Amino acid sequence: MTDPASTNALHFRILEDIAKDLSGDVNFPTYLDASLTVRNVLKDPLVSVDKVAQVVGVEPLIASKLLRLANSVAYNSSGKSISDLRQAIQRVGFETVRTTSLSVAMEQMLRSRNLVAFEDIARLTWEHSLQVAAIGRVLARRIGRVNPEDAMLAGMVHDIGVFYLLYRAAEYPEYKNCREDLLSLVIGWHESIGESLLTALGLPDHIISAIREHDQLKHVANPCSLADVLYFANLLAGGNFEWLGQTSGQADTEQTAADRARYADLLDEAWDDIRAIQAALST
Repeated sequence: MTDPASTNALHFRILEDIAKDLSGDVNFPTYLDASLTVRNVLKDPLVSVDKVAQVVGVEPLIASKLLRLANSVAYNSSGKSISDLRQAIQRVGFETVRTTSLSVAMEQMLRSRNLVAFEDIARLTWEHSLQVAAIGRVLARRIGRVNPEDAMLAGMVHDIGVFYLLYRAAEYPEYKNCREDLLSLVIGWHESIGESLLTALGLPDHIISAIREHDQLKHVANPCSLADVLYFANLLAGGNFEWLGQTSGQADTEQTAADRARYADLLDEAWDDIRAIQAALST
């Protein structure tokens, strides 16, 4: 690692550049274009299934992924397979369409040349996001009180700040040459950058609010909100950056271990659903 003063100066420079970007016309990676199109269509509370199917139909990656989800055990309790996109959208719902479009965008970003230098971190982040999304949906269904599709969307995008920071850090040779400085940037700033990015993307306020400080240790006796479900899903999937082989400086407390143990049996019972969602949303 470089000396602290140099590291802080480097962080300040990239964060200043990102702040300027996010405060104006956001320079989104082109991979988010399709997701933005879907988002704009879904803004209309009276939008029809036919209109959504028309927009999604021109994006084969989103369409194929929606069909896989609709036929997965998580959404197809009847066991009746479908191949019609309109029926798939009706089965999974508009919120899952939004989640799936973002999933495709993040997956394409993962494969971009910008992330070649950080491919291992990006891949681990993606796998973690898929797991949190799947666990979040299962927890919300089992616990009640929270919309499972909201939980899946929040899980999918809760670490979008990591992807964006990696995407922008690729422009700085210093980060390519010092992994510790890069991880310091990601761990320290992904939450606030992610919140700003999701606001610019126009995600619903309740999703953005739930994602805020998702990596911070909380005292939750009875999960009853989307933020609570996301917290436990992140924890069960390896919160506090265990999935990167790092920690955010917060010791693994007895409370954390107890919180994980509370839902271990539930996850064992729902593992088929979790794997089905992960498989449908992944490459």
